[in-house]
Amino acid sequence: MTILFFQHVISAWIALLLDKWLGDPRWLPHPVRGMGFIIAKLDTFLNKGAFRKIKGLIAWLTTILFVFLPTIFIVYLLKDIHIILAIIVEAILIYTTIAEKDLAEAGFAVSGPLKVGNLQLAREKVSWIVGRDTEKLDESEVVRAAVETIAENTSDGVTAPLFYAILGGAPLALLYRAVNTCDSMLGYKSEKYKEFGWASAKMDDLFNYIPSRMTGYIMIASNIFSSKSTLKKCLHILNRDAKKHPSPNSGWCEAAMAALLEVQLGGINTYNGVVSDRARMGDAVHRLEVFHIEQSISIMKRTVLAFMTLLTLGVVFCAIASRWASFV
Repeated sequence: MTILFFQHVISAWIALLLDKWLGDPRWLPHPVRGMGFIIAKLDTFLNKGAFRKIKGLIAWLTTILFVFLPTIFIVYLLKDIHIILAIIVEAILIYTTIAEKDLAEAGFAVSGPLKVGNLQLAREKVSWIVGRDTEKLDESEVVRAAVETIAENTSDGVTAPLFYAILGGAPLALLYRAVNTCDSMLGYKSEKYKEFGWASAKMDDLFNYIPSRMTGYIMIASNIFSSKSTLKKCLHILNRDAKKHPSPNSGWCEAAMAALLEVQLGGINTYNGVVSDRARMGDAVHRLEVFHIEQSISIMKRTVLAFMTLLTLGVVFCAIASRWASFV
């Protein structure tokens, strides 16, 4: 069992390095696209008539099994052939579940135009990564949209899949990504999806419960040295504001980011013309400006490194404790 965990750790580190180097090449067949195809077909076939909650659960289970079972078969088959081959293939599979480089590039794509005064282009770029209406956002609101997205996706897009990768290798990392994709496509509260997407939304909340909270605290611990705020104040804001978010998990990274930057996130968003007043997170010590996007990217990168380091040390500690216990 200890050897298996070390295999997962090595594969996860290789995957993280691959992502830092390659990002998400558009030419590479991506598992998420396959997941999206399956979910869309199940949505068309099942999301009608009565018993939509049950049908939604069936759709969720079908997607999860379609992803998990082939992956676990491939990984363990390769392990029987050669451990190095298994580690390499597992690393490549885990690599497809994380998006640190893409998240950073998306942030820079928004900050770049703002630096040269091109607000219109910045609005267009931020519309690619947020669901809110962006056509009328001023510069501060464009910055807020980018910072909130970087904060939330630090967990969803990087640390959460790495957490599951170390727990269960590529099969669990891809399972997490399938859960997340189901929620992205079906987990809406609209008339069409409030019942059919219920299982997808609830399971995403469950799978993100631990990683989001770990990431929020690690974000503060690993970045407090670069913040003008104090550890006590940041932890106060995190514990005060994280639960204000409509999502039970997204608020942990957003509140931590707001605390470190000494800005206020949340506020008025518009979705297809419908106004939504989101709870405020953080204290507005500073007005949101373009440099906060780049600071949030730096915070995200340090958080990911600290998260992986702590998980690795945890595996090492458990291995030493297990070996010590065997001699007692």
